[in-house]
Amino acid sequence: MATEAVEVCVKAAVGRPDLLGDCPFSQRVLLTLEEKRVPYEKKLIDVSKKPEWFLRISPEGKVPVLKYEDGTWHADSDVITQYLEDKYPNPSLATPPQYASVGAKIFPTFVTFLKSKDPNDGSEQALLTELRSLEEHLKSHGPFINGEKISAADLSLAPKLYHLKVALGHFKRWSVPQELTHVNNYMNALFNRESFKNTKPAGEEYVIAGWKPKVEA
Repeated sequence: MATEAVEVCVKAAVGRPDLLGDCPFSQRVLLTLEEKRVPYEKKLIDVSKKPEWFLRISPEGKVPVLKYEDGTWHADSDVITQYLEDKYPNPSLATPPQYASVGAKIFPTFVTFLKSKDPNDGSEQALLTELRSLEEHLKSHGPFINGEKISAADLSLAPKLYHLKVALGHFKRWSVPQELTHVNNYMNALFNRESFKNTKPAGEEYVIAGWKPKVEA
């Protein structure tokens, strides 16, 4: 168990630099810390005007950024979550390699559909194909990607599915089809976990505000 709190920089809410924002990659890191019960101190970064000290530790201005034990700062949620898995192996959140890419295409297909202005461009169909593929996996292996036990793959997917639910609900009046019962149950299970409630954006309106410029571009 960590004694000192881990320092992590994450995105602040759009227009509210004092509230936790809508970055799914930031939330993935916070979820990992929560599930591993590692104490942490979050520093909220207003990405519209990044402070000088932050740009010194993250020259590209990216969040999340986590301070390692040796005092160095590291970006990229893949790198950070692997570091946390190695440093705090219990409880293990490792996903078996054969399941590591389950659901991996959902986020990019969701973004394409969200931004799409053409109802006949196949983007909705592409998203449905990915969601059906997740449905089949969960039907055979669920309730989580690696069975009964939550793993890194779920913690990566959970914030992305939350963005999908909120953004598509708002901008397209679209929701995951009810017949995908395993996917809907999976989303409910993830969103109701204590770790998710502790790390989700301060309100759905901040998720919507985050996507607005991309949708209207």
